[in-house]
Amino acid sequence: MTIPTEMAEARYAGLDTWPDDAILAALLDGQRRALEAVAAAIPDLSRGARLAADRLRGGGRLIYVGAGSPALMSLADALEIPQTYGIAHERIVTILADGKGIAERLDGSREDRADEAEADIAAARVGPADCVIATSASGSTPYTVAGLRAARRAGAATIGIAGNRASPLLESADVAVLLATGPEVISGSTRMGAGTAQKAALNMLSTLMGVHLGHVYDGLMVNLTADNAKLRGRAARIVSTITGVDDGTAAQALGVSGGEVKPATLLAAGVGSLAEAGALLDQSRGNLRQALARAGVGTSK
Repeated sequence: MTIPTEMAEARYAGLDTWPDDAILAALLDGQRRALEAVAAAIPDLSRGARLAADRLRGGGRLIYVGAGSPALMSLADALEIPQTYGIAHERIVTILADGKGIAERLDGSREDRADEAEADIAAARVGPADCVIATSASGSTPYTVAGLRAARRAGAATIGIAGNRASPLLESADVAVLLATGPEVISGSTRMGAGTAQKAALNMLSTLMGVHLGHVYDGLMVNLTADNAKLRGRAARIVSTITGVDDGTAAQALGVSGGEVKPATLLAAGVGSLAEAGALLDQSRGNLRQALARAGVGTSK
């Protein structure tokens, strides 16, 4: 049986003879259709985000499993989370068929090695506290399916993201996210439409997870790690925007907090000490809006 992501469509017959503009228009249309497929997955992405947030809130890890192009999408999402939302690097883990070598080349043969996936899950000591996100365009990649199943046997919560209905990956996951992107413009080239859908879905899932963890206030990333000049400036603007203080006061509060935006915001809003700010955040499970409400201090809104 031919699966949708591997099918060739008649409308692209002779594509290699088309004018450049027509080829590019067809490719762009494929990207648009891929994003439309993500819209249908929003309810399941919401379920996945809550599952991931619950595990991280309980002290567990978020673990990405993948091979080939989906592994690249997973790696990009995973690397951004610690800086964007201040989650410790060791709590965001990638288990990828190509391992660290993925930055240099993709080895397609590794996608078939289910036994290596099981060994990698065991080596990472995946367990009940963790949440695993496994992504595969086809939903049948042996490494990815075996990795998710091994994680589930170990007690981890599992989220499967795939482009084909009734695929082994989706059938094995606690939360199944179907991205029904259909045939690619270039048959089987799932780095294109399917990859775009995966990138969007992973971004959406991890961002909503950050919201549930209290790391977003309005449209601001209030748990970012300010480790360069650009981000230090952004942190000061965030504190100033929420509290209405001037840039100098915001920078001073960040100096006291060691660059952490949440306690700095509380200090700038009128909380008396760093210890008090920390206690308020602990009582609010890290949620800045709730901590500000508990403190009864003012903001610019």
